Amino acid sequence: MNSDLKRLGDEYWAFTLRSEPTSASLRGFHEYDAELEDLSRQAEDDHVETLEHLAVAAQSIDVEGLTPDERISREVLIFEASTKAEDLRSRMAEFAVDPFIGIQVVFQQLAAQIPITEPEHAEAAVEKWSKMGRMIDQAIGRLRQGIARDRTPPRIGAEKAVAQIDTYLKSPVESDAFVNLTAPPAWNDDQIAAWRDRLAEQVSTVVRPAFRRYRAAIADDVLPKARPPERSGVVWLPDGAEVYSRAIRRHTSLDLVPMDIHNAGLGDIAELGFEYAELGTFVLGTDDVPSIYERLRNDDALRFADADGIVAAAQSAMDRANEAIPRWFGTLPQAPCVMAEMPPIGADDAPLAFYLPAAEDGSRPGTYFVNTTSPTTRTRFESEALAFHESIPGHHLQLTIAQELKRVPDFRRNAFITVFHEGWGLYSERLADEMGLYSGDLERFGILSFDSWRAGRLVVDTGIHALGWSRQEAIDYMVANSPQATNNIVNEVDRYIAWPGQALAYKTGQREMFRARNRAIDTMGDRFDIRAFHDTLLGSGSVPMTTMHRLVDDWANGG
Repeated sequence: MNSDLKRLGDEYWAFTLRSEPTSASLRGFHEYDAELEDLSRQAEDDHVETLEHLAVAAQSIDVEGLTPDERISREVLIFEASTKAEDLRSRMAEFAVDPFIGIQVVFQQLAAQIPITEPEHAEAAVEKWSKMGRMIDQAIGRLRQGIARDRTPPRIGAEKAVAQIDTYLKSPVESDAFVNLTAPPAWNDDQIAAWRDRLAEQVSTVVRPAFRRYRAAIADDVLPKARPPERSGVVWLPDGAEVYSRAIRRHTSLDLVPMDIHNAGLGDIAELGFEYAELGTFVLGTDDVPSIYERLRNDDALRFADADGIVAAAQSAMDRANEAIPRWFGTLPQAPCVMAEMPPIGADDAPLAFYLPAAEDGSRPGTYFVNTTSPTTRTRFESEALAFHESIPGHHLQLTIAQELKRVPDFRRNAFITVFHEGWGLYSERLADEMGLYSGDLERFGILSFDSWRAGRLVVDTGIHALGWSRQEAIDYMVANSPQATNNIVNEVDRYIAWPGQALAYKTGQREMFRARNRAIDTMGDRFDIRAFHDTLLGSGSVPMTTMHRLVDDWANGG
């Protein structure tokens, strides 16, 4: 490999592990197990400087002397380093209070997933939690910096965060997520008990007092100045247009204009109406789209009775997909995918499901977490599309294939480019239909429901963050233009408010992947092979859309 490119890639990966220690531990890289993220402004400035240096240095490497795979590495490195730096320049830590990826939720949800296979990993966990107070105090400091600059979070996120912290602080220490970690297999019961006592001591003396300070800061300092629901988007911040432009670039990998995204979403919603009418005619006996939405949203017969039903349906869908993928993919993942119920912490405000990649050291498989709270609000017809998106042929297949690539640098095997990642997940929902994986026509409504959900995101995310929509306007639009359950719509809108631009990745990525596929079919005709296409699409890991199009075009043209 080009020596300069290899050095820069290694530097970037070392920086990623060092600056994101919890993520590193989750992936099975244990060098920083005892560390927590540094949320200070000084660390943020240092990170921006490092990332911009890496991006500029990678751009200076002459493309002519690179192999095709080195060219991919250069493009991924430039994109990742430059857009991460741009994202950090938005100083979102100054208004980062939210119920989805906020520190009051994410660390509790992921604590039990940190692979602890050796005694030193367990000892590191005790030290890690001893540093929670410092990290939370840094977060408080950043929020106060935001208040001083009139850059405050939305009120709804702050209110939900306070409620989540209250729930956590009322829970018994013995059931605390930071205490109930997986113990090293070699330890006996006495060793485990003594270790858990030490973890509990850190929780009682460091972690919970820190969360009390965080709660007080949100309630006393942030909430009185938080943005009301009518001004939920970043457009209402002093530098909101620039913040949103950076977010669009980071999450879509493309230079897109908000109004173009908005109008594309409106067009997609209109086109989906024809599919609803066609499927509704022979499944529900009507082609009236509003009536179809109403039936799908409110018919109790289309909902689960209990959590066991949700789990069983998801497992059945995964099993069918596992059996079918050899006919559609040449390269298959070696690590298994398992299913688990989402941890109860924050689940009421959480999305329907999420996927956590396998640990690099094999200590934890890829895991599809499904939200089983309020099961009677969860629709049966969406369950299969959700499973295909998050597990197989969706995120598990995609991310595990990337992890298992042998010829590429570590930073590429572990890259997470939102538009590629989420675009593949949404692509997989329709691919699963081509694969014959849906158990019936009713379940195929899940494809349409989730497609309108993601198309609606283009409208709503830009509406909130570029056009100044209120929270209620966004909720009303989604209710009128999708059959999603109202409780899920409310949670989702609050997620878009908290995480500008991320929701644009799904439909944008899906559209670009189908565009690349259709162009390859036009070029190759009868020579087109779906297995080879998928191997080309996934065989280089997560890449920006411009790189993806070049790879597919080169393959289709015999390159």
